[in-house]
Amino acid sequence: MIIYEGIKEEFVNDIESGVLVNKLYENFKSKIGRTSPGEVRSWQNSMQYMYMALNDKDIPLDVGIAIEYKIPASSKRIDFILTGTSELNKEAAVIIELKQWSKVEKVSGKDGVVKTLMNQRFVETTHPSYQAWSYAALISDYNEYVQQENIQMKPCVYMHNYRLCERDPILDNHYRTYIDRAPIFTLTEVEKLRSFIKRYIRHGDNKEVLYRIENGRIRPSKSLQDVLGSMLAGNEEFIMVDEQKIAYENAIQLARASWSDNKKRVLIVKGGPGTGKSVLAINLLVAFTQEEMVCQYVTKNSAPRHVYAAKLKGNMKRCSINNLFKSSGVFVDARLNELDAIIVDEAHRLNEKSGMYRKGEHQIKEIIHASRFSIFFLDENQRVHMDDVGSIESVKTFALKQKAQVFEMELSSQFRCNGSDGYLAWIDDVLGIRETGNVDGFDMDYDLQVMDNPNDMKDLIYEKNKINNKARMLAGYCWEWKKESRSNSLEHNIIIPDHLFKMSWNLDNSQTFAIDETSVHEVGCIHTSQGLEFDYVGVIIGEDLRYESGRIVTDFTKRAKTDQSLKGIKKLYAREPQKALKLADEIIKNTYRTLMTRGQKGCYIFCVDPGLQSYMKHRLAIIRAQNKCYISNTWSQSSLVAEEKESY
Repeated sequence: MIIYEGIKEEFVNDIESGVLVNKLYENFKSKIGRTSPGEVRSWQNSMQYMYMALNDKDIPLDVGIAIEYKIPASSKRIDFILTGTSELNKEAAVIIELKQWSKVEKVSGKDGVVKTLMNQRFVETTHPSYQAWSYAALISDYNEYVQQENIQMKPCVYMHNYRLCERDPILDNHYRTYIDRAPIFTLTEVEKLRSFIKRYIRHGDNKEVLYRIENGRIRPSKSLQDVLGSMLAGNEEFIMVDEQKIAYENAIQLARASWSDNKKRVLIVKGGPGTGKSVLAINLLVAFTQEEMVCQYVTKNSAPRHVYAAKLKGNMKRCSINNLFKSSGVFVDARLNELDAIIVDEAHRLNEKSGMYRKGEHQIKEIIHASRFSIFFLDENQRVHMDDVGSIESVKTFALKQKAQVFEMELSSQFRCNGSDGYLAWIDDVLGIRETGNVDGFDMDYDLQVMDNPNDMKDLIYEKNKINNKARMLAGYCWEWKKESRSNSLEHNIIIPDHLFKMSWNLDNSQTFAIDETSVHEVGCIHTSQGLEFDYVGVIIGEDLRYESGRIVTDFTKRAKTDQSLKGIKKLYAREPQKALKLADEIIKNTYRTLMTRGQKGCYIFCVDPGLQSYMKHRLAIIRAQNKCYISNTWSQSSLVAEEKESY
């Protein structure tokens, strides 16, 4: 989608007559929606600089110009594109990323990341050369015309407000790889920008290349298909078995049908913790891409996206792999059937509105609208935020409104917690989520311990992590998340004074906490662990979950002020106290249920509340006694249950 297109002559006339920005605004409003005053001001400023840059008789009047080109299968927009042919009649497109920045700081230890001043504070963002290069790479990855005709995509950056200083951070060698691919031109370097343009565009094309790029068939490149497939092949972590394979084949069949007849289909896949939803999702992402479908893997939480992207990356371009993994809020402005398939993992975490400005009507509706075929992996017992609205019923409702056929499947085989469905049922019973037949426990082929001291739990996790970097500490959200107050790595957020225990949240590592080598020294929360798994987890249960008067109670007032999952609960409590308490109870219990089911081989628990600690230890003793009873046949199950009721 292009907001403004023309040739240089038309662009110059629109600038000189003062109508260009108004055309941009009206076109943007009709094609995408209202934009911000800040974006309008940026057009007013940047387009004047581009007008001056193109004021060169050797840049033909009939070169093609596109402003605000939305890259297909992406929410990204390119600021400015020039098209034409080279001296040897080679078709080319020059991509220009426009920046109004005036200050930049280097960010060490992160690839392609800088800090710049936005809204009166320095924030991290991608280096402009990386940004321009990645946009060119995305077009090459997904546009069949660019691939087949080998169109030259030449990116650059024009920072028209920026004055270079000696040893300027924007040109630091840390970013050399990207600067070489997409050179930077600053305030005093307009002649260099002109030379760059003329190196690749000597003749106009009257928008011909632009037209072909805009209307070219969208499909993943052969190189993307091949590399992605080779990364998955032989990777035991992504091998499917039994029900996963059946669901996989059904999903492939449905996707092919939608691709063939252009009719919408929706598949709902239900499954509890550890039933292999994410493994199936990644396999489908690769399979659809290899079949030339434009497909994306979607989650609301960023952690699963970044972890799976890192596991699949290999030698693939970072921008290519990142474009396969998207946030659930990027489809607000998507066109009808813009993608062939969208795979939504952790669909129970979907929201109604998207982004900071709360755009859109409903994310489920937008996802179904944007794709011919969509898959929603759901576990309604893992909704852990007040804004979580993903449910089987809501998916069906929006699917039927868009005349989509709906199919349902269920994954029940357990691959986590040593395959023990009994452990999951026991957790539900212990936390008071639902009464199950697992009052007295489950088969103990799982390392479950209630620890007396959180420091001992930490030491045990450290020891387990030495095996293969798959052990982590996790906690409920009862301690403040204050990244801005953290001056160095020695400052701690999670403190339990009675045990002289101190650790920090994973403040600097929220995206790949699950796989980074140093993560074992920090504590993860629900947002950095949901949808992921470890071999062993140590779970700290805070004061929001207690055991009082013979029952499990939840207390939302003990949640940290920085906790966003219960944002607005106090206002709801003032209006509808019973509704608020029921909702908070569900979210708090679901949070701990989710944390306690992240471990494949073991879970270690410490409870801040002494009553809950005693209750958990007693329930664990019942399990051990029951297993001992089963072996020796000396005690009876009924006596153990009676003992439990008498004690609690």
